[in-house]
Amino acid sequence: MKRILAFLTAGLLLLSACADQAGAPADLREGGSETEISETVEEEKTVRTSPKENLEFAEENLSEFTPSAATVLDTSKKYGEFEHITYHSDYLDRDRYANILLPADYSEDKKYPVLYALHGYWGDEYSLLDQGDGSIKFREVLGNLISEGEAAEMIVVFPDIFCHPTKEDCDGMNPENNKAYDDFINELSEELMPYIEENYSVATGRENTAITGFSMGGRESLNIGIKMADKFGYIGAVCPAPGLTDDCVKAEDMVFAEGEEPYLLMISAGSNDTVVYNNPEMYHNIFTDNDVPHLWHMVTGGEHWGKTICPHIYNFLRFIFR
Repeated sequence: MKRILAFLTAGLLLLSACADQAGAPADLREGGSETEISETVEEEKTVRTSPKENLEFAEENLSEFTPSAATVLDTSKKYGEFEHITYHSDYLDRDRYANILLPADYSEDKKYPVLYALHGYWGDEYSLLDQGDGSIKFREVLGNLISEGEAAEMIVVFPDIFCHPTKEDCDGMNPENNKAYDDFINELSEELMPYIEENYSVATGRENTAITGFSMGGRESLNIGIKMADKFGYIGAVCPAPGLTDDCVKAEDMVFAEGEEPYLLMISAGSNDTVVYNNPEMYHNIFTDNDVPHLWHMVTGGEHWGKTICPHIYNFLRFIFR
């Protein structure tokens, strides 16, 4: 009888062990450590929706205007904090500046995706903040969206994109200064992005990196997004300036290689824009003719400033890093 009981007990223990092993993650069943399992789970959390799925989500959830509540500072919510940084540019052989918006409760123990936000002609690292245009409310919009679970926690970088070899400030709207803005792509790739990745807790890879811009910054975000498609997975442009196809990339080359299609390509325009007029629609038509999937966003009554920028920011923040 004792032998029978011992045999039954051993059998039950064996079955229990097999059940536990079957329910465990694959790498635990194969002898993986708890650390390896944790890393596997963390990697799974960073998997993004496909470009097709993300565009469908964006099309279904696009809001022409910014909801009024999105720009309100709510004392019951947490908002990010700005840092003003100085970094040395070997490319220009001088110090350069940027503002960084860190998420609330920023922690070195977490990895955050990064959005680069580019100003327009005559602007600087403050132009998309309240000091430049108080109607955009970038900090409030992002903080409210994060609090409501509609946007990912992220780091936002606001650089000075005027990259002239000898002049620190733009002094006219002309081909020489246009080139200085176009040359920002070099400083971004060689100086600023490495600085951000070295000094902040950044999740790298194109699925964790986005760029958008206003006016001349919109032209540059398209230029950079196309030429650095292996680095940027999300591309936005609001009221993008003309001249991209003359100075930077031919219309027929405004395409993406297989495997480097953006998770989101979004162009916003204002119906009352008397600065760039219908140039944003021209870019929209080029992408349409080139069979490049993208999101077209027209703001009724929008002009060349905050009335168009804010709705673009509100939507773009909700559609990136999903």
